[in-house]
Amino acid sequence: MSSIVVNQLTAISPVDGRYWDKCAPLSDYFSEYALIKYRVLVEIEYFISLTKVPEITPLAALNNERMHQQLRTIYTNFTQDNALAIKQIEKTTNHDIKAVEYFIKSILTAAPYSFSEAITEFIHFGLTSQDVNNTAIPLSIVKAVDEVIVPALDTAIMQPLQQLATSTRMVPMLAHTHGQPATPTTVGKEFMVFVERLQGQIAQLQACPHTTKFGGATGNMNAHFVAYPTVDWIQFGQQFVTSLHPRLKRSRFTTQIEHYDNLAALFDSLKRINTILIDLCRDVWTYISMEYFGQRVIKGEVGSSAMPHKVNPIDFENAEGNMGVANALYEHLAAKLPISRLQRDLTDSTVLRTVGVPLAHSLLAFKSVQRGMSKLVLNEASLQHDLDQNWAVISEAIQTILRREGYPKPYEALKELTRVSGAKKVTAADLHVFIDTLAVTDSVKQELKAITPFNYLGIIPEF
Repeated sequence: MSSIVVNQLTAISPVDGRYWDKCAPLSDYFSEYALIKYRVLVEIEYFISLTKVPEITPLAALNNERMHQQLRTIYTNFTQDNALAIKQIEKTTNHDIKAVEYFIKSILTAAPYSFSEAITEFIHFGLTSQDVNNTAIPLSIVKAVDEVIVPALDTAIMQPLQQLATSTRMVPMLAHTHGQPATPTTVGKEFMVFVERLQGQIAQLQACPHTTKFGGATGNMNAHFVAYPTVDWIQFGQQFVTSLHPRLKRSRFTTQIEHYDNLAALFDSLKRINTILIDLCRDVWTYISMEYFGQRVIKGEVGSSAMPHKVNPIDFENAEGNMGVANALYEHLAAKLPISRLQRDLTDSTVLRTVGVPLAHSLLAFKSVQRGMSKLVLNEASLQHDLDQNWAVISEAIQTILRREGYPKPYEALKELTRVSGAKKVTAADLHVFIDTLAVTDSVKQELKAITPFNYLGIIPEF
């Protein structure tokens, strides 16, 4: 066995090593410590809920707010030493949830609780492991999405993207379709495309249902019902799950495990957000290569070990790479988790432990995009140069007005003029000479000559 101590230099995963400082916020939701703590939380809150069931008379004396708050300190004050104690128990049980159960029982039989065995046997009462796991994990996920991922999207992506779009709203830019010069647009509008796309997908992300499995060994509350048949365990289960988080809902019909369909939808939603951001990164990377944007030089940074002049768009490249890794994992999670043989197999267990990894790569990518955006400097001279070199793009405008005027075959006339080969470019003078040959009124000719690549921008609404 290796004697190496795990730290940022020895960790196998880069999100726990090189990039730990950027991914650390997710440790509170997806580390082994966090998973154990959320399991303890579920067990304690379940025990508290049982004390409120009148039929369970051994627990009646515990149904008061003072005792409930005291019980909650078991998880609110949960430490890494507590987690290590549970891991030590697991060495004997070879079962992680049973270790949690035994740990809680050991706490409750000691002072200040000093509960009898008749009381502590209601810890994990009627449950199977997946009642705990499939409640703890969705709880950690919904909290991580709400408290880390969505705020990071807003701060790192949406705010700077909106600011850039607004500040460049009326800056003309030559569009490129199929890599070829096309009808002019504005810089701001092109970034608003990404703002709108992301707004829609973030809304869908926040609307994704978060469901749990809480129904005993094979989902039918068998043990609960046989012990206390007069209790409405279905209502109890739903109320318990929702008490943990208002966005959690209990799946009514399950096998031994949650079916994970909604979790798959969540991963698909996160994947779409990343896909949009990959599209953004590639566009910005291309704009930088076209010199539409420069990049602020950060003192001390090196662009190339061999070429001193280089300022590479590494932030967008790093973001693209990390989102690719995240999407590969999201895709596997979404495809694998909803599939389980009969009432369950164990393939979901090890896969669920990786949930934090793609979220960490996504978070890392968001921060890289934010850093890249902060370096962008608009190069209006380059934008204007490209527009001035491509007067042919206003042929669309000319032929459309000629259609309005009933001019015969205007598209064909413009095609003959503007589809040139080699290095030849159609100039403003070429177009004006062409306009002068047209059999249209002088006012229409003046209208046509007033159109330039700099003002043929369409409708630019307020952002």
